[in-house]
Amino acid sequence: QVQLVESGGGLVQAGGSLRLSCAASGSIFSINTFGWYRQAPGKQRELVAGISSGGSTNYLDSVKGRFTISRDNAKNTVYLQMNSLKPEDTAVYYCRRGRSDYWGQGTQVTVSS
Repeated sequence: QVQLVESGGGLVQAGGSLRLSCAASGSIFSINTFGWYRQAPGKQRELVAGISSGGSTNYLDSVKGRFTISRDNAKNTVYLQMNSLKPEDTAVYYCRRGRSDYWGQGTQVTVSS
């Protein structure tokens, strides 16, 4: 079974930082693309950042320059460093393997104004 477990969410003031982690098991981590998604109440889930097996990255325009996605294949972990957080970043953040149906359970990020 493929398992993805997110951690690192929490409550932070606007302008603060958080680092999210996604620990993966049950698959060959190094060959997979991973993405961070987020979903706020009543809104569509959106791709925040993605990273390929080769290390190529892409970002939602609104987070460029503030968020950084990275991976550590030795630890089977994907990270999302979030700086200069804004209230509109408030959402549940999910880790996903590729374009598969493998998702983590999510971690809540709340940014106060």
